[in-house]
Amino acid sequence: MSAPRRSIEFKVSGRHALFTDPLSKVGGEKCTYHVPTYEALKGVAKSIYWKPTLIWVIDEVRVMKRIRTQTKGTKPLDMGGGNSLAIYTFLSDVEYQVRAHFEWNEHRPELSADRIEGKHHAIARRMVERGGRQDIFLGTRDCQGYVEACEFGSGPGELDADGELAMGLMFHGFDYPDETGGDALHARFWRPTMVNGVIRFPRPQDCTERRFVRAMTVKPFGAPQTLKSVETEAQELGVSA
Repeated sequence: MSAPRRSIEFKVSGRHALFTDPLSKVGGEKCTYHVPTYEALKGVAKSIYWKPTLIWVIDEVRVMKRIRTQTKGTKPLDMGGGNSLAIYTFLSDVEYQVRAHFEWNEHRPELSADRIEGKHHAIARRMVERGGRQDIFLGTRDCQGYVEACEFGSGPGELDADGELAMGLMFHGFDYPDETGGDALHARFWRPTMVNGVIRFPRPQDCTERRFVRAMTVKPFGAPQTLKSVETEAQELGVSA
């Protein structure tokens, strides 16, 4: 169980979401999973607040609204310029409650002086209340999301009495060298089961199905003295220690 001083809980909602199933990318068409992926929710948490000192771990998600899809014609940009035509299948009218916590990135020893739990947690909670530091997207930039503070498990959900639903093989997330200490990018997969609208995620290292994507090196950061300290950042944001 995560330490309370490292945890945040928030609600994220939007008119549409597109948590792309990798199998549907062939030919430019995209079709969404029925539920958000771990990687997509981690991206939301990083848009709320992130520094290279820490790693967000998603504990669980609660699906608040009935799962509905909507197919739309789109005009994605071509690599060579211009637009093409494609059919995307989105989720429609989505709302999720998310519980997450942060852990220190042990593969960034040069940032060890920045591991100040109370201040990072205070800033993260303040950013939840403000709706995030960056724009929130639900799987893709085509799908704007909105974040609010909430208590996980509060309020009625439309799937509260639906029992168990197996989702089959599903993309979980990426293993980035920055977070694993390796020299390659891998994709993780797992087989989730939703119980009364709630999905509990395994930790990334507990996922046993992986696929090599490509070689990748760790992005270097400047010397510690060139990084903005958490004290300075807290002062700029008006967050007390």
